[in-house]
Amino acid sequence: MTVLGTAETFKRDWLDGFVTAYGREVRKVPDAYGVIGRHVPRRGKVAVVIGGGCGHYPAFAGLVGPGLAAGAVVGDVFTSPSAEQVYRTARAADGGAGVLFGYGNYAGDVLHFGLAARRLAAEGIENRTILVTDDIASGPADKPESRRGVAGDFFVFRIAGAAAERGDDLDAVHAAAVKANANTRTFGAAFGGCTLPGAGEPLFTVAGTEMELGLGIHGEPGVRTVGRLGAVELADELVDGLLPELPSGDGRVAVLLNGLGRTKYEEMFVTYKRVHERLAGAGLNPVHIEVGEFVTSLDMAGVSLSVMVLDDELAELYATPCSSPAYRSDGHPLGSVSLSSTVDDALARPEGAGTGLVDRALTAAMHSIEEHETELGRLDAVAADGDHGLGMTRGIRAAVAAARRAEGESIADSLLAAGTAFADAAGGASGALYGVLLAETGAGLRGDITAETLADAVDNAVRAFVELGKAKPGDKTMLDAIEPFRAALREQAASGVADAWRKAAQAATLAAEETANLLPTKGRAARLAQRSRGHADPGATSFALIVTAIGDVLGEVAEREGN
Repeated sequence: MTVLGTAETFKRDWLDGFVTAYGREVRKVPDAYGVIGRHVPRRGKVAVVIGGGCGHYPAFAGLVGPGLAAGAVVGDVFTSPSAEQVYRTARAADGGAGVLFGYGNYAGDVLHFGLAARRLAAEGIENRTILVTDDIASGPADKPESRRGVAGDFFVFRIAGAAAERGDDLDAVHAAAVKANANTRTFGAAFGGCTLPGAGEPLFTVAGTEMELGLGIHGEPGVRTVGRLGAVELADELVDGLLPELPSGDGRVAVLLNGLGRTKYEEMFVTYKRVHERLAGAGLNPVHIEVGEFVTSLDMAGVSLSVMVLDDELAELYATPCSSPAYRSDGHPLGSVSLSSTVDDALARPEGAGTGLVDRALTAAMHSIEEHETELGRLDAVAADGDHGLGMTRGIRAAVAAARRAEGESIADSLLAAGTAFADAAGGASGALYGVLLAETGAGLRGDITAETLADAVDNAVRAFVELGKAKPGDKTMLDAIEPFRAALREQAASGVADAWRKAAQAATLAAEETANLLPTKGRAARLAQRSRGHADPGATSFALIVTAIGDVLGEVAEREGN
């Protein structure tokens, strides 16, 4: 992925766009690459001035506003702003009560902010500095001064801004920021490198089977390469890295799961659930949680976990109101946050299997769908969104669970429960349509089950399917396998339930394969119809897999009863 813009003008252009977009809250510092709050300077208030290279938004300019920073200065991508830029921004923000500089512990930042601080002091403007050093992967625990500042920047800036907003003097604001930094630890992971503006290749790449642990925010890779982890395993790695590093306290913590630029929020929430479980299991009490992008690294794929141990002062400051372009809080007392446990009974897989015919048939179908899930997804991805295999797996597992819960009920009631659960769990068009097939087939089986009554039930189910889905034969949909199955089941009814079903399943399998010669005319696939030529329809394929697996079970039953 190439970042929009060119290296030569990127800093200027994005900053101009930012100030234009958020001019109601911030304004540009004249002749500088810096911004200050709309009502800054404020007489008698300490000015918290933060900054660093660009490429980290919302840090740093996005965190300027009441209760946060008074101003922010930005350099080129991953590069410190110059001392002159820092000086001009600080002078514009100063309200006469002194300046607190806050930035990550990087050599360029230390030098340039340090030079600006000396110049301000020489002019009689008192100032202090807080170097953020939260990254546990960048230095040993016994030398915290050697560590870098990463996403923990947000916690430190938040506390410093709140102390300044409260009216604390410069020494008190500095002391609060120092405490926040001392109580904050961060550990991160990357799945893919970032690309500099105008560049065609990322600064580093990560193999699809691997990830980097202990990454920085300047495009550098991590300190350790491991195999690609799932959300639970990644959460465990991050928490395991932080727990031994956390200072002692009364258990209250603020938690930040930070996206590095390319990680979906939904993925972060999945990871955070496990993070919360682990922290609570370790005796910690997350009283404030943030999940989102706070300190990014252009378009890097990855996350970092920051934890700040709270005491009464830090908790009080964190709970105060603040407002900025990228973050705002109405202010509220911090309290325990219990782990949400959304129990989806439809997706629960009861231990063991039932003995009923519906359960056994659907369990066989489930195993077949699970075995072919990847292939079904591949077929769906040819001209759609590639989720058919996953949706079918969710749906059929839910159907099996429902059938097991209905153990002892009639076949009709079991199929109705299974169809309802399938539709609920799978979602989408396929979920609804398979739900109708199961439920309507069941509705026709309330009396004695013979090949004729089964054929009648399937006829009714297919009519309901067509009425709901509006498909026609030849549209390259599930119906292109369902209709041959229905017709063959009716035609072979004289041969008995098991034989008729298995012959109908063979017809469905052949018809599903022949859909490769069709072009879709319905749904999203119709827009990419030519792409699907030569590929079987995923819905027709999954239907053939299901009825084939059910036919095998019916055959086993028939053989056993014949003995």
